[in-house]
Formats: sequence, structure tokens, C-alpha cells
Amino acid sequence: MKKNTILGITIPNESRISILEKILKYIDRPTGFLHIISLNPENLVITTENELFRKVVETAQMTIVDGIGIVLAGRLLSVEIGERVTGVGLMEELIKRASNRCLRVLMIGGNKNLALRLAECYTDQFPETKFKGLQGIEDIKNIKKEEETKIFSIVATYKPQLVFVAFGSPGQELWLDRHKKEFAGCVVMGVGGSFDYLSDNIKRPPVFIQKLGLEWFYRLVNQPWRWRRQLRLIKFIWLVIKQKVKKN
Repeated sequence: MKKNTILGITIPNESRISILEKILKYIDRPTGFLHIISLNPENLVITTENELFRKVVETAQMTIVDGIGIVLAGRLLSVEIGERVTGVGLMEELIKRASNRCLRVLMIGGNKNLALRLAECYTDQFPETKFKGLQGIEDIKNIKKEEETKIFSIVATYKPQLVFVAFGSPGQELWLDRHKKEFAGCVVMGVGGSFDYLSDNIKRPPVFIQKLGLEWFYRLVNQPWRWRRQLRLIKFIWLVIKQKVKKN
């Protein structure tokens, strides 16, 4: 197993500033498709269960270290890891940068009209930037052809430079990878539940909890139905320990 990997996935070793500079450089001179994937313990475990998702993560143009669990695993495994950059934090930063560049931003997903409401909120906050929101797909596991037709018709006419998709992982990443042709020239990123936090639909954890990397625990307390998802955290710990033993 490569030195800079956890569960076989290469872990980035970059600063927040370096990540932002690369994204903004791409926006200035777009070529192909820039897919950003947030890495956390849950989706690293999914890469061990879903070969297609693993390939999507391995071939992504950019990955960021989102979950604190990856940071801790890196210390245990002596893996060099860059600055932790949460998905919601990067989305916020890119939107602020977009406001200085008068970019076109498209938000897809979330429950009901959440993306539309969030786009309207940002339009009021940053009137010089163009924001557009649409629900897009009602059920990522049961996509309707007419839903995709509508989305890509809007993409073709609106020509967004930044695209944020909230369908949940791994569905959002698999969907974006399947449609790299339709999103050519775009910076695309799956952001999971970020729309809920940014719209204040769900209260964000206090700053001290965010700094401790305990957002996952805060969400579990406030959304107990998420407990099944935390089972992957247990599996992640087990797989990391196995990697440590094998390494020694």
C-alpha cells in the first residue's frame, strides 16, 4: 500500500490556500472538468464496498480532507495529510470568491425548493454574482429521464462556472462523474447536507465543536436517525487498525 494512502485511497497533502488557488486558476482557464470530492471516514469505507465509487474517487481531479477521522487516522498511520478543509467551508469560501469575480453559480438538490431558496438568499447577499438553484432530482436512486433533461438544458443555457450538488454521497459523486461531458468547463462538487446548514434549515454546530472536529457527533445528537450511518465509522476504525498492523 502506498505511503500516503488510507484504505488504499491517496490522501491530499495541501493547504487551504493552495486548494483555492488551483480552483480559481481552473475557473480562469477552464479545461475539461474539475471534480472536487470531500473525503471523510464514511465515504472512504464506501470505497471498500463499491468499486465504481472507488474508481470515481481515485480519478477525481481534486480531493479534500473533510472528516476529522481521516486526520486522526493519518497520525496513527504516519500519513502526511494537508490542512483539513470541510466541504461546507470550501463551498462558502468559493461563493465569496465568486462574488468578487461575477461568476455564475448553480446549486442542484436538497429537499423541496432548498437550492432555489439558498440561491435567492445569496443573490440578495452578493447581487453582482449570478446564482441559480433547482431541486433537480427527487430521488438519486431512481432518476427520471425528464429530470436530467431539464437539468442539462439549464446547464447548456446558463453555462455555470461553479456547480454544487446536494444528493448525498456516493450518489452525487457517481452522478457527476457520469455527466462530466455535460459539465465540461465547470468546477463541480458534491456537498451533501451543506445546503441545509448554509440556509439555516439545520442549525450548525457551535464553533468550538467544529474546531474539535465533532460535527458528526453534534449531527447524531440532533438527528438520531443517522445512527446507522455511524456504523461505517466503526468499520473505518477497524480497517485503519488493520492497515496499521499490516504496515508494522
